[in-house]
Amino acid sequence: GTNGKGSVCALLESILCEAGHRTGLYTSPHLINFSERIKICGHAIPETDIEHGLQLLKSVSENWKHSPTFFEISTALAFWWFRNQCEISIIETGMGGRLDATNVVIPETSVITPIALDHSKWLGSSIAEIAAEKAGIIKPGRPVVSAIQHPDAEQIITTCAQKLGSPLRFATSPCELPVGLPGEHQRWNAALAILALESANFRIPNHALTSGLTNTAWPGRFQKIGGRWILDGAHNPHAAQALVSTWLSHYGDLRTSVIFACMADKEASSILKILEPITSDFHFVPVENDRAILPADLCTLTGHASQAHTSLQDAIGRVMNSPSPPSHGNPALITGSLFLVGEAMTLLEKFRETGQKSFTESD
Repeated sequence: GTNGKGSVCALLESILCEAGHRTGLYTSPHLINFSERIKICGHAIPETDIEHGLQLLKSVSENWKHSPTFFEISTALAFWWFRNQCEISIIETGMGGRLDATNVVIPETSVITPIALDHSKWLGSSIAEIAAEKAGIIKPGRPVVSAIQHPDAEQIITTCAQKLGSPLRFATSPCELPVGLPGEHQRWNAALAILALESANFRIPNHALTSGLTNTAWPGRFQKIGGRWILDGAHNPHAAQALVSTWLSHYGDLRTSVIFACMADKEASSILKILEPITSDFHFVPVENDRAILPADLCTLTGHASQAHTSLQDAIGRVMNSPSPPSHGNPALITGSLFLVGEAMTLLEKFRETGQKSFTESD
């Protein structure tokens, strides 16, 4: 899908591990450390295994005419590490589906989360075109489960499943059990995860289902840090709408300072427009990525109060020293890119450890 893939994977892993299954989880991107991408029951791949696996992959590919991509190497490393250690592997696709490096597997079940416009340069300029790429993970005779979709996407998925003889089910109502991840959209993600387990014929004890849903952790998705900050990697309009909905359910009409960064291939103007109803002022920052939009350019995309900063550190300092600094009842929001969220997690941890009252450029 477009959004929710990582959350559904995290929910599945939590439930299966609570049920006693040794479960591998492969996701992307990472927030701070590469090893976050490859885990077994919550434990990240050790650095020694990363080194050994990469040396092995280099030895078999160094003479290839076309070098494997970073994502292909990461995927192969995950498969190599999981190969003799897991009963079940949960594999998150990268960008699309049909041509995705992860799509070499024959799954117990395929899962498609909500499809929206994103990565249009590579996947297509319409919902139908993107859905055709996403539906490429459906395998002959293997079950597939899907979130409720835009009619164009639903038609593509249904047609593909019928052609391949793949039983198809849609999650038609949100999960009624408590879910540890905040937001109504996470209740829908939980319903999709449960449906996936049913379609794959996994029998999950009720206690494991309940505790798995409640104890799921997925960093960077409406994640509260220190009571004063909320981090959410909403990087497209569909994700931004879910973020705003979750904010309103927690804080009503309270407006907040928003620290924001965005990649150039994203719909920055639309995302900012969606965020404006919960925003008192925007603080635009750079991130360590060549695809990032310059903070000054982001200022031109909104008529809202905004300021461009030379660093995330400077923006955090400005927000913390504002007349209404973030507090438990009035947190600030950091969003727009998972790259930004990862940088913020590192910086806020530094703040917590040092006990600093503010961040400035000189710190």
